[in-house]
Amino acid sequence: MGSHKGNRRSFLWREICSKMGTGSSKNPDSSSHGSSEDREDHGGGQLYVSLKMEKYKPKGELIPHVYGSVPLIGSWDSSKALPMERESTSMWELSFVVPPNHETLDFKFLLKPKYNNPEPCIVEEGPNRVLIAGTLQGDGRSALFKRDNDEIIEYRVFVKADRVSPFNLAASWRAFQENRRLSTVRGVPDISINSTPAMGAEHGSSASLELDLEHYVVPAPTQSATVYAANLTETPRSLKLSGVFSGTDGTTIPRPSSKDGHTSNDRSATIKQMEVIVPDPTRVPSGSGTVESKSMGTFSSLQKQDSYRGLLVDRGVGSPRLLKSPSTTSFTLDLKPDSDAKNMMPAAAGAVAAGAVADQMLGPKEDRHLAIVLVGLPARGKTFTAAKLTRYLRWLGHDTKHFNVGKYRRLKHGSNQTADFFRADNPEGLEARNEVAALAMEDMIAWMQEGGQVGIFDATNSSRKRRNMLMKMAEGKCKIIFLETICNDPKLIERNIRLKVQQSPDYAEEPDFEAGYRDFKNRLDNYEKVYEPVEEGSYIKMIDMVSGHGGQIQVNNISGYLPGRIVFFLVNTHLTPRPIFLTRHGESLYNVRGRIGGDTAISETGEVYAKKLANFVEKRLKKEKAASIWTSTLQRTILTAGPIAGFPKIQWRALDEINSGICDGMTYEEIKKNMPEEYESRKKDKLRYRYPRGESYLDVIQRLEPVIIELERQRAPVVVVSHQAVLRALYAYFADRPLNEIPHIEMPLHTIIEIQMGVTGVQEKRYKLM
Repeated sequence: MGSHKGNRRSFLWREICSKMGTGSSKNPDSSSHGSSEDREDHGGGQLYVSLKMEKYKPKGELIPHVYGSVPLIGSWDSSKALPMERESTSMWELSFVVPPNHETLDFKFLLKPKYNNPEPCIVEEGPNRVLIAGTLQGDGRSALFKRDNDEIIEYRVFVKADRVSPFNLAASWRAFQENRRLSTVRGVPDISINSTPAMGAEHGSSASLELDLEHYVVPAPTQSATVYAANLTETPRSLKLSGVFSGTDGTTIPRPSSKDGHTSNDRSATIKQMEVIVPDPTRVPSGSGTVESKSMGTFSSLQKQDSYRGLLVDRGVGSPRLLKSPSTTSFTLDLKPDSDAKNMMPAAAGAVAAGAVADQMLGPKEDRHLAIVLVGLPARGKTFTAAKLTRYLRWLGHDTKHFNVGKYRRLKHGSNQTADFFRADNPEGLEARNEVAALAMEDMIAWMQEGGQVGIFDATNSSRKRRNMLMKMAEGKCKIIFLETICNDPKLIERNIRLKVQQSPDYAEEPDFEAGYRDFKNRLDNYEKVYEPVEEGSYIKMIDMVSGHGGQIQVNNISGYLPGRIVFFLVNTHLTPRPIFLTRHGESLYNVRGRIGGDTAISETGEVYAKKLANFVEKRLKKEKAASIWTSTLQRTILTAGPIAGFPKIQWRALDEINSGICDGMTYEEIKKNMPEEYESRKKDKLRYRYPRGESYLDVIQRLEPVIIELERQRAPVVVVSHQAVLRALYAYFADRPLNEIPHIEMPLHTIIEIQMGVTGVQEKRYKLM
């Protein structure tokens, strides 16, 4: 019985492969197609029929087509013929599904010119081809085409018919068949290096680029101008503006002073007069029926009404969730907005969520909130490091904010303070600076108590007295880790000083650069006289790390998953300016057909883009000998990067497209029709939706973390040729886009996104080559 079922699932193969002038291949008993075994199979599935034509030296201007009777085409009008898709440089393919007891398929091949060329079609010589029950009748022959000049064009013809069950058809038989056999790029390790230049890459006229690459620049969707990093930090929630108001762009607007010409330092009196309340854009009221947590997923209305208390980790829509029993009293999560345990979990999957669960269960209450307190002299890269760390933690799914004390100082005391304001023997200046530090710390702790997880406290914090004040304020509320940046490179310090004077709002009203430079040097001298290195508490010391040329990192009393990830990230970060280029592969055959996933080759349009990309890389990186090309292990990215010569090419399995599971190879219309529940689940929450037996966007982010770390570590340009979902996640990291925006980021084909990384932050430039 088992053997009989195995026979029912066997594939029906018939290959017609004969050359011109050879003998015919006839079916001696056409009645065999009506045997009892075949009739028994008719109700069990469909026939997947694949028509293929092969020619080793194809005529590039002619595209093979198929036309014929119902149910294949339904018309002998050549204008309605179906084009065959290029499977490789020499093979063309057209596939379709019909019932096993289908009507007789009567068809012929023809060649049509590309781009609606007025040149007439060329119909194959000989009688019509007839297909019955998946088997070609009559002579097995090559397809012969006769041109006007009596030239004969010959194609080898292959026909394959597979019996496909309804289940496999719903799960996309295309992907099922494709994944049964290894592609030419399977079996490679996670990272494989091929530094051999692609010899003989031809750059035809259709793939050539203008001499000036600026001709292809298109507007970026986000602001890419240089912005002072401190202006992008958290805006004070409520602060007396005794000297200035804050503009929306981080600039300052002078406020009239008091009658005696001085600004008041009495905080309570001024708060009664004015408070600046900045709403948190991430706290959006949820719709009826669900209560949404930024890091915990979605709770049902029933859970809210019953005041359900439990620990929940959202690992993707449609996947099992971890729940503790309602009767359990330990490790509970209070859903009320003022709960200390709210939003303790990151909006992520995999290791991040698992690490956060362990930290929450094993650590003390205050360890659920983490404060990274920067320490260091001015012009040592503190704000740059804080901004990068904030971006990294947000991308991983941790609710993180950056609080810059300098921004608080400018809002409260104005931006035109001279170096004397920063003298240690200036009691008024010292008191004012400690006051704004306390205000920023209060804001950060208040935000944590409302659900924030990681606060980055950015200031010099150069004395033990200041640091002790911060630790006392944080006692019982959050865990403090000091992050000290030490730089002994005079050239790097000099560069940072000049950038500070050029960009800092402190010197925006100083027209004389040299005067501003001297003032900042005096300010630096004032800090150096009283600077005390960190020796207390938990700390991370970065010594000469920002240059990217070695250095050392020291840690003391650091434990837990998240602090460990922070240390690992900081070990690999530096300030070396270099570009990173992100681009999707050239148009693939599945792009043309509107299908997702797969491992198809690129179309003719994709081949043109591959040559244009190679031309672009040659022009843009001609002086960059250490640049490298990164691709996924899928052939559409490898083929796109193929024409690029002279640079090492690295294949990352982590750069593969999002795994669409059993939906691989389907169109979204097919998913909507055959799997309506999956279609609606994905539509409701694309970030967390996980394809059956596949991945979610959060899963993609987790596997891309090693790629991000390596991109941060690189000091030379990198060209990343990957896929839409993967590039959305990578781009979101550099652009600091919220997690919920990642699935909706526009990532067009045949466009290069240049990300400039350096001491001034991240800037973006886009080139549209086609």
